[in-house]
Amino acid sequence: MLEKEGHEVERIYLPQVDVPDLLFQQMTAFRWIDLSAADRVICFRPQAHLIQHPHKILWFIHHIRAFYDLWDNELYRGCPDDEKHRAIRTALHEADTTALREAKQIFTNSRVVSDRLRQYNGVDSEVLYPPVFESEQFHCREYNDEIVCICRLEHHKRQHLLVDAMEFTRSPVRLRLCGSSSSPAYPGELERRIAELGVEDRVSLDYRWITDEEKVEHFADCLATAYLPEDEDSYGYPSVEASHASKAIITTTDSGGVLELVQDGINGFVVEPTARSLAEAMDKLYLDRPLARRMGANALERLSEINISWAHVLKRLIA
Repeated sequence: MLEKEGHEVERIYLPQVDVPDLLFQQMTAFRWIDLSAADRVICFRPQAHLIQHPHKILWFIHHIRAFYDLWDNELYRGCPDDEKHRAIRTALHEADTTALREAKQIFTNSRVVSDRLRQYNGVDSEVLYPPVFESEQFHCREYNDEIVCICRLEHHKRQHLLVDAMEFTRSPVRLRLCGSSSSPAYPGELERRIAELGVEDRVSLDYRWITDEEKVEHFADCLATAYLPEDEDSYGYPSVEASHASKAIITTTDSGGVLELVQDGINGFVVEPTARSLAEAMDKLYLDRPLARRMGANALERLSEINISWAHVLKRLIA
């Protein structure tokens, strides 16, 4: 997008792994990278913010969360809560704060991330919502009987809640789950649960990479979409893609950044993270197609309301 506006752009990709014993070696290497030939450096994913430059702009996506807000969650921390790793955590916070305060401007992808920067690093930031590429390809053709969820099949994305909801639906609403996974374990768990509930005739599980063309077709025809990760940083691209296709979004009260996009009862439903609550929302959309259409139209309008566009992003990044 910057190139289309006439700017000369050089893309630099830096290797980074979240292994505690390698963190500071990587961070030191990033501090030594010389990008002084550039007029401006725009940094995205961690730990790119450690790069030194007199005109450093950050579009900060997330911390290394295992050492921040997920520290008390043993499932996600991935290392012992011992003296060594607590020291690593403290040193990481200090290094991050120093690097963040060097920036000319800090943007984030959600209020959730801005709040964390303020809480853990004491720095302010501006929310700059990321758009999707080629949004014009998404369109609405009809409202069929499927709730579609297109994202990675991972436990924290909680597709299992949608499967469980199918036990309690009163309408013939259908569910389509699409996406690849880092491991076959969770897709296998979903398959077993679908069979246990006897809902194979109403639940489709596409465990594979979904192409952009397929995604466009699914969103064009579906009744609505569902996106209910557990405490995620951002609203997730599938939510924005579905909004461009004028489709309502079902999410949950604890899903994080997606709550900045979805307004309950207006462009979707925000419900408790329970199977029965999700089933009720799915039934409402199935049984009231005019409601689904109104919410879908509102979903498209919502993108403009909160400035989800490349024009706005470019205006802020090069200000």
